[in-house]
Amino acid sequence: MEQSATTAVTESNDRREAAPASLRGEHSAPERLVLARGIFTGPSARVNDDLYAVVKGGAAVRERHSLHLPKGATAHTNTYFGRFAASYWQRWTTVTEVSVGAHLVVGHKANVRLVASDIAGHRRIIASLVATSSGVVSLTAPLDQYVDGGALWLEFDAVGGELDITELAWTARAPEKVRPVAIAICTFNRAEDCAHTVAALASDATVLAAIDAVYVVDQGTDLVEDRPLFQQVRPDFGDKLRYIRQPNLGGAGGFTRGLYEVSAANEHADVILMDDDILCEPETVLRLQAFANLTVEPTLVGAQMLFLLNPDYLNVGAEEVHLHELKHGQKVPKALRNTSMLKKNQERRVDAGYNAWWTCLIPAEVVKKIGLPVPIFFQWDDVEYGIRAREHGFVTVTLPNAAVWHADFYWKDYDDWARYFSTRNSLIVGALHTDLDGKAITREFFRYIAEHLVGMQYGLVHTTLQGIEDFMKGPKALRDGGIDALAAARSTRNDYPETIKHPAATPPVNSADISVRRASGEPSRVTLVLIKRAITQWTGRTQPGLVGITREDAHWWHVGLFDHVVVTDASQSGVRVRRRDKARARALLIRAYRTLRKLRKELPALQAEYRAAVPELTSRENWARLYGIDPN
Repeated sequence: MEQSATTAVTESNDRREAAPASLRGEHSAPERLVLARGIFTGPSARVNDDLYAVVKGGAAVRERHSLHLPKGATAHTNTYFGRFAASYWQRWTTVTEVSVGAHLVVGHKANVRLVASDIAGHRRIIASLVATSSGVVSLTAPLDQYVDGGALWLEFDAVGGELDITELAWTARAPEKVRPVAIAICTFNRAEDCAHTVAALASDATVLAAIDAVYVVDQGTDLVEDRPLFQQVRPDFGDKLRYIRQPNLGGAGGFTRGLYEVSAANEHADVILMDDDILCEPETVLRLQAFANLTVEPTLVGAQMLFLLNPDYLNVGAEEVHLHELKHGQKVPKALRNTSMLKKNQERRVDAGYNAWWTCLIPAEVVKKIGLPVPIFFQWDDVEYGIRAREHGFVTVTLPNAAVWHADFYWKDYDDWARYFSTRNSLIVGALHTDLDGKAITREFFRYIAEHLVGMQYGLVHTTLQGIEDFMKGPKALRDGGIDALAAARSTRNDYPETIKHPAATPPVNSADISVRRASGEPSRVTLVLIKRAITQWTGRTQPGLVGITREDAHWWHVGLFDHVVVTDASQSGVRVRRRDKARARALLIRAYRTLRKLRKELPALQAEYRAAVPELTSRENWARLYGIDPN
């Protein structure tokens, strides 16, 4: 095995390589544990500073951990990253009282207020002080009135002179021991993004000191270790950084490798799973770790996701899964979704069903008790693990005011090869964790397929059926961890021209013939309209001519009116060309009927087969085999 000359990086599957020394035990705790620090500007210029603190009455000078206010200015931290989520800390942790302190350099006089909100967002002052000289100030609040909602924040007034604020921190009495924590980053050919994520962790000395190890699991051919930025920052980690190359086993295989390695090095260490292509807020690592150290019982602690292209917008406050409908990513009632965090705060406590793995802490106890993830490549792997953890008594908390930025989901086109894994894995997870109703499931699949046939998305229908058919092969389909499935899902889509994305300026049609057609409102009698569009497509009584349709208008009930359309891709980087093909639609319809009839018949037996296979699928031995590791 080749090994990098720098000891900070291991490029090997060789288990003889020593684990980071700091992962070999727990750490003694300070008297007070820092729960969150005062941050005043983001990790990137694209992030609005008002997500951290709002200043009125003058131009402030901001640095990451300091804020300078001119005479007469006011500032508050009633912001996304500035708030302290009191409701979550009261509900899930042993903390009964929290203190917030800061070092002030006072020009004349400063007013400081510790302020709280309730579930409705009503403001009340908990404590206040007037500082007339420089030094450290501290205010304390009991956590006793926030079960259903509410947060804490600070307000500052620079009265009669300038005011400097530094070393702001929320603290609580520390536990006897601080749990060791490692970070596992899974990457596949996003080398530059991953290098920036690693560099973000190295940029904060406090966060870097709190991390016991960082595992970068590289499954690609464009290697992270070849990036100058990665080479530049890796000495900052000392012996904490481990770089591992392995075959592409998807997110499930990459993240599981982190769990596998960390649990082997120290069965008491928590693991923070982190995507490679995020914009990382290092403070989030500290907040997740602090929360996990103080929960009453071991708890999965997830970060929220802010949109990368719209950085002040929250994806969703908390998610759950509707297994009987094979739907994940469902908004928990009353949770915020697609909301600007500059305009609204999450006052209400909402309890998550699971947390996606853009950034999520997995306690050591969970890995020890329930094993490793199921090797389903990607899509639904994080959902399955969260459900399985809950079935064993481990809840998930999606922690407000702890977040990373991730690519906006609605910029990704639904019609791609990933739909294979989404379909197959939703069936696998449903089979493992609920009693699926074969009649209801097949009816829903048939409607879904009919809509896409009407919309002339023949490749998408093929990909969906491919996922169902492979689910019916049983657990043996997971034998290679998804490598063959990935290749098949990608290659077979090449037979369907409408799956190919073309430059908008040069589509394979005469652009002069395209007339843009907008959609009217959604029909009130959807089933009737679906039947009518199916008849229209089948009989060829569609509207002639080449039609252009924007992404927002590309509903099946609009597209189905035509026989030749150019549709904007969700990424806004090109277009897809769809054309009515009765023969192909007929063949797919017959295939769908036969596949769904078989699924309805065999579903009970398949559920039993998958459930029986879980201990073997999630075992260290099975994952060692996939990684090519000798477990001895």
